[in-house]
Amino acid sequence: MKKRFRKTAKVALVLVYLVIAAGAIVRMTGSGMGCPDWPKCFGYYIPPTDKADLQFKPNHSYEKGVVIIVNEALQVAKTDFISAENLNLENWEPYTAHDYAIFNPLHTWVEYINRLLGALSGLPILLFTVMSIWLWKDRKRFVILSLLVVFGMGFQAWLGKTVVDSNLAPYKITTHMVMALVIVAIILYLIFISKSHFKNQKFHASFRNLLMIATVLTLVQIILGTQVRQFVDVQNKLSGYLNWDFAELAPLNFYVHRSLSIVVLAINAWLFWQNRKLQLGYRKINLVMLCIGLEIATGIAMYYFNFPFSSQPIHLLIATILIGIQFYILLESSRRAETTAVFETT
Repeated sequence: MKKRFRKTAKVALVLVYLVIAAGAIVRMTGSGMGCPDWPKCFGYYIPPTDKADLQFKPNHSYEKGVVIIVNEALQVAKTDFISAENLNLENWEPYTAHDYAIFNPLHTWVEYINRLLGALSGLPILLFTVMSIWLWKDRKRFVILSLLVVFGMGFQAWLGKTVVDSNLAPYKITTHMVMALVIVAIILYLIFISKSHFKNQKFHASFRNLLMIATVLTLVQIILGTQVRQFVDVQNKLSGYLNWDFAELAPLNFYVHRSLSIVVLAINAWLFWQNRKLQLGYRKINLVMLCIGLEIATGIAMYYFNFPFSSQPIHLLIATILIGIQFYILLESSRRAETTAVFETT
């Protein structure tokens, strides 16, 4: 059962990362309000493909909750009814969560696919939560942590609703991103503790402590990067999509973000060198350096080449993968610390 649990958790982890990537694509394409309501999309489980579907139709059967656009505002059907020849607003009520009432089929379907992936990622999470019940006697934390992931996904879904209702308030987007990383961390921990065999790695206190600092710095970088991305969103709304010079208008937190990347590179390069010199056995540190190299490359591309297509979601996705790898190495190092402590006391 433990092996099945671990495989299912890995599937869940991959899907969560796909959701993060989809969310980055949503932001890159400006599709965050493609579905202005939640959890449905314009009141439908499968959204419309043409603006005509959101215009009033005479002698048409409407279901409760369906949305139409009237005078650049959203109207929601109060109940099931068949419309008359003319629009009767007594059958409708205005959508009051926000005043965004634009239909763009590309934006709608990009956001809709993002939501579908979010729902899909919940299936393996529910499955491994059920499996964890059979592991209760082995380790009770399997059940507790699995339930935490379930509640975390529920909270994340609610955050998604508040992001839409707020018309993409920047601080809510950042909170949404951080919560996704918390979910990733818990799933990674479940994957780690469900291992049957552990690699022969050495414990080194300064290596682990510096790795902790490196992981925290990566989290700070992700938050700063999200804030820079928010600035880009605002400028796109004011001047048109990338119809402006980022180098001239870049905010202060961008320069902090860029300068801090040098510190991140230096610390992780030192960890890489220490791991090889002392033969600690943490092979995933190679992936850390690869991720940092790709982060620097995509960051340079965005700054000097005016955000090439897909560079933003790739940059964010690599950052989330990077912090996941760092966290997993921390788990490996912490286990070696526990093992060393046991040997020293026996």
